[in-house]
Amino acid sequence: MISTNDFHNGLTIELDGEVYIVESFQHSKTGRGGAFVRTKLRNLKEDYVVDKTFRAGEKIPRAHVQKREMQFLYWDGSNYIFMDNKNYEQISFSEEQLGDKVKYLVENMTLTVSMYEGVPLDIDLPTFVELEVDKTQPGIKGDTVSGGSKPATMTTGLVVQVPLFINEGDVIRIDSRTGEYIERA
Repeated sequence: MISTNDFHNGLTIELDGEVYIVESFQHSKTGRGGAFVRTKLRNLKEDYVVDKTFRAGEKIPRAHVQKREMQFLYWDGSNYIFMDNKNYEQISFSEEQLGDKVKYLVENMTLTVSMYEGVPLDIDLPTFVELEVDKTQPGIKGDTVSGGSKPATMTTGLVVQVPLFINEGDVIRIDSRTGEYIERA
């Protein structure tokens, strides 16, 4: 059990049989009545955000989420298959569970998988991902009216704004948190 006074960003708690991660919190004290803690909680299984208010000092069960290093193997048409690097156990995620993260997955990529009581919850992508440019228009010299960037589609289907000098077949580094171009790899 953990007190609401000890909340911090990234803390995982169990609430109504579900596992949540604390995204933000704020301690408040009004002139009358007791203090309370306002939180934004993300459900790790269903990936939705809920606002919840707790009394200050209230005890909440802490969820012990395991982080395991895994390797992305392949997509079998309906599921994404990952393998544990230590015991070679394989787990799968559906496309709905991973959402937009699938556009950053490259075969043999090593990443962290969050597990709760043996059930896979989510994946943590590396901060920077290297992807190959599949389609983009050739840059025209001197064409900087549009800000010096153009859209490029990666082999995974992700569309990123890139500088004019990037061509098809180039491998570029992308920030997986923002989806922005960083540099040519």
